[in-house]
Amino acid sequence: MNWIRLHRRAAVFVGLTLVLPVFFYFKTVFGLLGLGFDYAADRGRIEPRVARLQGLLDNETELTKQSQLAAVRLREVAFPSVEDPSALAARLQSDVRQILAEAGMSVSNSQVMPVRQGEHFDRVAVNLTVAGTLPGLDAALIGIAAYRPQLLVESLDTFPTRANTRAKDGDAQTLTAVMQLMVLRALP
Repeated sequence: MNWIRLHRRAAVFVGLTLVLPVFFYFKTVFGLLGLGFDYAADRGRIEPRVARLQGLLDNETELTKQSQLAAVRLREVAFPSVEDPSALAARLQSDVRQILAEAGMSVSNSQVMPVRQGEHFDRVAVNLTVAGTLPGLDAALIGIAAYRPQLLVESLDTFPTRANTRAKDGDAQTLTAVMQLMVLRALP
C-alpha cells in the first residue's frame, strides 16, 4: 500500500492496464450474447415465412394449375385490360342491339353509361329501352346469357304497352323493357 501512495500515477496506469482489458472482454462477451438473442428473435420471425415459401414450393404445380384455371374463368367473365373502355362500350352497345334485333325486339333508346371503376374491374354499362313480345324478351335474355365474356343484367324493368295492340301472332302481349346491361373489364 505504501507503493500506491508513493507512486500514484504509476498505480493509476497499472490499474487502467488491468481494468481496460477486463472491460473490453465483458463488453465483447455481452455484445455477442446480445447478437445471439437478436438472431434467435429473427429466427422466430423468419421460420414462418420460410415455412410458407416451402409450402408454395411444395404445391407449385397445383398452384400453377389453379392459376391457369382462374385465368380461363376470368376470360369468361371479363374483357382483358387491353380493351379501351370507350371502344368496349360501343362494341357492347352494337352487340346487344344485334342480340335484341335477332330476338325480335326493337330498340327505341340505347345509351352508354359512364365507366365505373372498381378495385379490380371497370364496369362498362349500356342502358336500353326495348319493345316487343314476351317470347321475344325471353329469346333476348337467352341471347344475353350466351354472350361471352359474361354480360350481366344489372337492372330490368318490364311493363305492358298501354295500347291494346296485339303482336303479329295475335296472342302475345307486347311489352316495353328498360334494362341496364354491364360487362366487366379487368384492370391491369
